[in-house]
Amino acid sequence: MDHRLFQHEELYARPRSRINYFAWTVAILLLTGFTLAAWLGSFYIFDQPERPDSYRILQRLHKIELPKRFELTAAPAGEFLNAKQLYDRYVEMGSAELAKTNAELARNYIRNYFQVRGLVPYVIGQFAIMEARELEPNDVFTSGMVALTNAVDRGELLMEHVYPAETATVPLMKQTLSVGLEIKLERTHDLSAVIHAERLVDGRIMITAIPLLYGTYTVTRGPGTFRLAPPLNLNLAAGWPLLKEQPRRKAELHYAMYRRSAGAGDQVPVAAGLAPSGTPPPAQNELVRIEPAKPVETPVQAPLTTAKGVAKTTPRLKGAKLAKNQKPTPAPKPSPAPTQPLIVEKPATPEVAAATTGGPTPAPKPLATRPPIVAATPAAPVVALASPPPIATATPVPVLPAQPVPPDASGNALASTAGGGTWKTFPPGRMPLGRLVATGDLNDLADRGTTGERVYLRGQFVVNFSDANRAVLRPRTKLTDTVLHFGAGSSTRIIVEFPAGYRPPPQGAVVSRDEARPYEITEVRKLEDGKLNVFVREIMQP
Repeated sequence: MDHRLFQHEELYARPRSRINYFAWTVAILLLTGFTLAAWLGSFYIFDQPERPDSYRILQRLHKIELPKRFELTAAPAGEFLNAKQLYDRYVEMGSAELAKTNAELARNYIRNYFQVRGLVPYVIGQFAIMEARELEPNDVFTSGMVALTNAVDRGELLMEHVYPAETATVPLMKQTLSVGLEIKLERTHDLSAVIHAERLVDGRIMITAIPLLYGTYTVTRGPGTFRLAPPLNLNLAAGWPLLKEQPRRKAELHYAMYRRSAGAGDQVPVAAGLAPSGTPPPAQNELVRIEPAKPVETPVQAPLTTAKGVAKTTPRLKGAKLAKNQKPTPAPKPSPAPTQPLIVEKPATPEVAAATTGGPTPAPKPLATRPPIVAATPAAPVVALASPPPIATATPVPVLPAQPVPPDASGNALASTAGGGTWKTFPPGRMPLGRLVATGDLNDLADRGTTGERVYLRGQFVVNFSDANRAVLRPRTKLTDTVLHFGAGSSTRIIVEFPAGYRPPPQGAVVSRDEARPYEITEVRKLEDGKLNVFVREIMQP
């Protein structure tokens, strides 16, 4: 083989290039730095949505959820703190700890309380509105109202309560949220979460709270209701709190002049360190949240007739199968709604009428000619709010001035704490949330009291006495007719107070009240002989 051919090829071959290891090293380092920066930047953006720039980027990436409306029974777990507890918690924090806490509070709210560490702080107590103004686009919340309030029993704590709502609702909110109006937040049906805390120059603490239920509000003495709505956008660049130092000082000055002109003087001091002593007085007018009661499943009772012609009621649940030889009983046709559905009245039996009126009554018609009466009564007591038992606070239940009550059928004079006159009434099923009790729970209620919560009474009663604006009722049971026939009486008396314009039921009538139309209990008194006087008032609209 001729080696000269290989030598010729080597002369014309392309020279082999050298690898630039330095350039490759620089490129790899740049890519690594870019990857690390993107990784850290994603943690910075996604883990800190409370920062204005992070929130803006997440909005453009559609990675942020709008604040949602919570249900009372599905709200995030939290702790209920009064004014003193809130002040003691945030006044002890240093600047760094308070800034970290505020970042966590705002982050939890923006994330709709997903994977919350610890418990959400909720506000309870009684607050008075010092100033209320409309939210603007340069605020954190861009639509609705914000009210600057002062704790009634703790002058060092201020609270700006945010009411986000649609623009069309703002005019009615301006009329409702007036200066001096008191806001009572209760753990039974209010969930106002703290989303920011600020230490003022004079040592006071101002918190920012927002109701997570976004419910419907009204005042106890005033027309109209307004409904809140979750905000569609947050302008975090506006900064916290919503009311800056100058507007806040101006609002406090106006409130001090308002109290001086109203004659309140120094009953509720505004300056730091001057907390009022004693229990706060009952509010003349309060802002309360209302919510329609949810329907309760009750068994359907089908009337049956025995061989002797006596009507009986047998419970028959929906979806239940009939026996092989049993014929289905047609359901009774619903009767048209009465013009005044305030009280469900039925004619009393001869024994009840004789015991209450003292004279004989005409003989009733045969049962075969009268339509059977179907009674739908829940088998177990119904609770209007599924929540833990409330903690007793120092805030008393506001009641109206006391008026004397006429003697009942037994001749004993009764003193009522439910004042006659006017108070706010509600449509059926739309009263403020509260605890629903039956007559069997009244003894326990008399021992421990109402503990500052709303308590409603349901059941079936017989009218023993009726007057212009009040009536005395007795609980009706299976043995009521026999007991009244022999002259004895029930150990429980229900004294009902009716507002002006209402007509009490006549003597001897049977009154049925369910979870949609209960009585509101104002006081339960246990006498020395063990008998109970239960003072209630009518709060349902006719």
